[in-house]
Amino acid sequence: MLTTSHSSVVTPNVLKPPDPYVKIWLSYGTTRVEKKKTNIKMRTLNPIYNESFIFDIQWEKIREANLEVSVMDFDKVGRNELIGRVVLGCRSGPMETRHWNDMVSKPRQQVAQWHLLKD
Repeated sequence: MLTTSHSSVVTPNVLKPPDPYVKIWLSYGTTRVEKKKTNIKMRTLNPIYNESFIFDIQWEKIREANLEVSVMDFDKVGRNELIGRVVLGCRSGPMETRHWNDMVSKPRQQVAQWHLLKD
């Protein structure tokens, strides 16, 4: 289970606050297989989502699986812009890998942890 609850979106020098939402991709290696999204929070730098997502991953594929969590700025007219992202999986950074291992060891339970977004 992946829960997005509170996210601080810092974007200096903007004319209007962003309309953020979170997009989550489940991938096996480099192949994306499933996508889920939060609702859009209009005109806010500090959205609170309180939404949970469950991805069913076959145990034999767990070593090649990863979750890409992207915070996006919704745009009604043009293309949605990436604000930042974090990748959770066994080939991620140390904090991300620790979170991934905690989620794998506690299936169907909420495992919460803060992550810094990267470009």
